[in-house]
Amino acid sequence: MNVSLEHYRVFYYAAKLKSVTLASERLYISQPAVSQSLKQLEQSLGCALFFRTPKGVRLTPEGEVLFGYIGQGIDMIMSGERKLEEMLNLEKGEIRIGASDMTLRFYLLPFLEKFHKSYPDIKISVSNAPTPETMAFLKAGRIDFGIVSAPFDESSDFKSVPVSEVTDVFVAGSRFSWLKDKTVSLCELERLPTICLEGNTSTRRFVDDFLKENNVILKPEFELATSDLIVKFAERDMGIASVVRSFAEESVKSGALFELKLEKELPARKICILTSTKNPISLAGNKLLKTMI
Repeated sequence: MNVSLEHYRVFYYAAKLKSVTLASERLYISQPAVSQSLKQLEQSLGCALFFRTPKGVRLTPEGEVLFGYIGQGIDMIMSGERKLEEMLNLEKGEIRIGASDMTLRFYLLPFLEKFHKSYPDIKISVSNAPTPETMAFLKAGRIDFGIVSAPFDESSDFKSVPVSEVTDVFVAGSRFSWLKDKTVSLCELERLPTICLEGNTSTRRFVDDFLKENNVILKPEFELATSDLIVKFAERDMGIASVVRSFAEESVKSGALFELKLEKELPARKICILTSTKNPISLAGNKLLKTMI
């Protein structure tokens, strides 16, 4: 049985409104066209679906059975059309983003704040994770895009766009005040108690690689999950902290910490927006991306 969906739409409105006239007005087609469509549907199905009354039309028992199923289907189609229209108008939708503590706080957050004010009904989900985990989420299609910091492994699966820079520094508290006005050699860092991020982060990888190039290998006394914790440990004089400068700025300004002057400064590195070359981005996600790039 091959019945046009349009015949079922006409049937739906005629049954729902109990009138051929009202159905034609709702569908913006002529009354004869409605009557012809209903006749063709009845012929295809081999039974009468309506009988006429002085006030319009009513469903036959067979028509009642059919409407119980067709009504649900048409309602679902119209609900889908409404949801899609809301997404196209950015009235509804979802954006899924991957970002580390650093990239979220010092790059992404102002964009999210502005976007949320303009489109308050768009749901925004942020998976807070280090760069390697964010890249895994993106490859698996679990996020629309990621905000990552270099270094990361280049791949044909991803497209990266540099959008900002960060600088890594070493900071310390009053216990190490004797270093405050001194130029510290990189090899001296090996002999000092240090606090670093855990090894599965791009920040830790970058610092370790830079130091190895200069024949220095750190053996941290503390390895912590977040830069905020690292700063707190440093403020309590538990070691010299390796952090992105932005995390320590307030503590340095207040005098709780000072930045070590190294004989060889660590180079700036990029913050990049990472998108998949294989997985699509939501409409809302594309809208946000356009404000960031």
